[in-house]
Amino acid sequence: MTLIGYHASHEQFAPGELRDLVILAEQAGFVAAKSCDHFHPWSERRGQSGFAWSRLGATMQATSLPFGIISAPGYRYHPAVLAQAAATCGEMFPDRLWLALGSGEAINEAITGEAWPEKAERNARLGECVELIRSLFAGETVTHRGRVTVVEARLYSRPNTSVPIIGAAVTPATAAFVGRWADGLLTTAGGDLETTRRVIAAFREVAGDGKPIYLQHALSWAATEEEAFHQAIDQWGPVAAGGEVNWDLRRPS
Repeated sequence: MTLIGYHASHEQFAPGELRDLVILAEQAGFVAAKSCDHFHPWSERRGQSGFAWSRLGATMQATSLPFGIISAPGYRYHPAVLAQAAATCGEMFPDRLWLALGSGEAINEAITGEAWPEKAERNARLGECVELIRSLFAGETVTHRGRVTVVEARLYSRPNTSVPIIGAAVTPATAAFVGRWADGLLTTAGGDLETTRRVIAAFREVAGDGKPIYLQHALSWAATEEEAFHQAIDQWGPVAAGGEVNWDLRRPS
């Protein structure tokens, strides 16, 4: 079954306005919602980026929609802190939250001053963090010393049903990697449709056919095609640059 949800772009709208837009989206018939968890917007023109978890709690309280959020553990967020945030929302809003995990972008994660590694190392750190988060979701007391360190951490406030962990991927290679551990796939559906097909196929080859696929697709809506095109370039132009540029640039400017 295909369900149509609303992407709550918190890099594009102030937190209070975005909460209200999600309320309107539910009233208009959208049946789910999702947002990213970024520190910076994609460009200076977008100009917003409130703290995603504060807005997420307020938005879930104000609606009845299931909600997804994508974040990158191991840099800006210690995986134990991210697990605590997701478990808290999961406890307050049972069976309404899924947590997507990805390897991150420098524009958000490099603010801590850590060296920004190449993709293979970022994937290795992501895999390590996923194991830690799953253990914490299961109520285990976790001690681990590796790419990240956890010492005797345990989540005491947890939902009765664990928050699903979704893997984020935009290439077939990463989709196969997340297929080894994810409860579903999050990918983009814009641009080359054949690339999207290959990403989904790579995930399903490893994970099987029974797990959900979440597709994010940006649309520009306006009174005229010219206005819609201008809005798309103004707000989303940087993410269409291609290659590795979106993962490695550090500043919205």
